[in-house]
Amino acid sequence: MRLEDKVAIVTGAGSGFGEGIAKRFAAEGAKVVVNDINAAGGERVAREIAAAGGHALFCPGDVSSDRDVGALVRFALDRFGDLAIVVNNAGMTHRNQPMLDVSEAEFDRIYDVNVKSLFLTARHAVPHFRNRKGGVFITIASTAGVRPRPGLTWYNGSKGAAIVTSRSMAAELAPDNIRVNVINPVAGETGMLAQFMGADTPQMRAKFVATIPLGRLSQPSDIATAAVFFASDEASFITGACLEVDGGRCV
Repeated sequence: MRLEDKVAIVTGAGSGFGEGIAKRFAAEGAKVVVNDINAAGGERVAREIAAAGGHALFCPGDVSSDRDVGALVRFALDRFGDLAIVVNNAGMTHRNQPMLDVSEAEFDRIYDVNVKSLFLTARHAVPHFRNRKGGVFITIASTAGVRPRPGLTWYNGSKGAAIVTSRSMAAELAPDNIRVNVINPVAGETGMLAQFMGADTPQMRAKFVATIPLGRLSQPSDIATAAVFFASDEASFITGACLEVDGGRCV
């Protein structure tokens, strides 16, 4: 098992990419703290991991709240005795629309979830990583931060900020043996898909898929496979990297 006995937090793990990552980590031997603002989804994922023979506990919380993120890190340490991996997966977007139609409240929420969360998880996890002489952060960003789509201006910007922030963290934290890497998925089969497209219709799906050379949307398993690699010792000499898991969209 590639992550045997490693303790990992996966934010936004109650559905979508986060659920896929949490389940794959557990299958690879990790002890997983499933975090989500949606208690029903997070509890379900933790139960399903346990039913499959894995180790997982649910900890609710909002990744844009300093109090909640601090409690999340303490939960991992108290319940599992360690923390080796933090996957910053929780994400927020606005509906595909002209940029001036997005409200200030939506803008603030997008940047709080997609960018501020990196600051908060670092603030609470880095001291422990330094004490244990190593750790891993994985940011689930987006191809939107590399090759923006029209209609998603503020989401695109938040993911671009998440990418640059993560790479800056990698440069600063490398002397402490703390690795920070980024995965950039293309639009996937998750609950956010309809917002990306503006409307979930066969015509809009065909339009999106037509921009992906390999001819399909991403699946949670695609992102989970990349996350396992970055979290594992196989990637011990990789930091500051951005991996597009996008079927060739950014080529």
